[in-house]
Amino acid sequence: MARPDKATDVAEITDRFRASNAAVLTEYRGLTVKQMKNLRRSLGDNAQYAVVKNTLTKIAANEAGISALDDLFAGPTAVAFVTGDPVESAKALRDFAKENPALIIKGGVLDGKALTADEIKKLADLESREVLLAKLAGAMKAKPSQAAAVFQALPSKLVRTVDALRDKVEQGGAGTPAPAAEDAAAE
Repeated sequence: MARPDKATDVAEITDRFRASNAAVLTEYRGLTVKQMKNLRRSLGDNAQYAVVKNTLTKIAANEAGISALDDLFAGPTAVAFVTGDPVESAKALRDFAKENPALIIKGGVLDGKALTADEIKKLADLESREVLLAKLAGAMKAKPSQAAAVFQALPSKLVRTVDALRDKVEQGGAGTPAPAAEDAAAE
């Protein structure tokens, strides 16, 4: 009877790997139940944190097309299946690991590419997707605004130059053309 249960577990974990855009493997040895609950809460809706059996998870990962994690399935393992923003989940795991050194980030996978623990920490250092999109939008908005300012400045500068010349001519200053006909007759 244990065989169908294991097959069901493998199928469920395989589905989680396929539905996730990232997965982070951690070692949770030494964490209390309360700390695990706090970790799950800190991940929010972005990820599901599940304690898994190494053998079944390794099989499920291979069935999902992820074989780069095989070496990480040793010791007590839990997986954060990320369905939201991977940067936010990586930040939550990193911050929790700083406060609770018993949580060790082993590695993970992002869009099918294997990540080391250091790469996950670098991912956590990135700004969130929303912040990066806002910066991009600001940069894109700034360039047309600068171009519009330049194009508006040219006609206004021309008008100011023409007005200055007109004022100079009215005051009898430089810029008044000499009568060409009188000069030619005098010679």
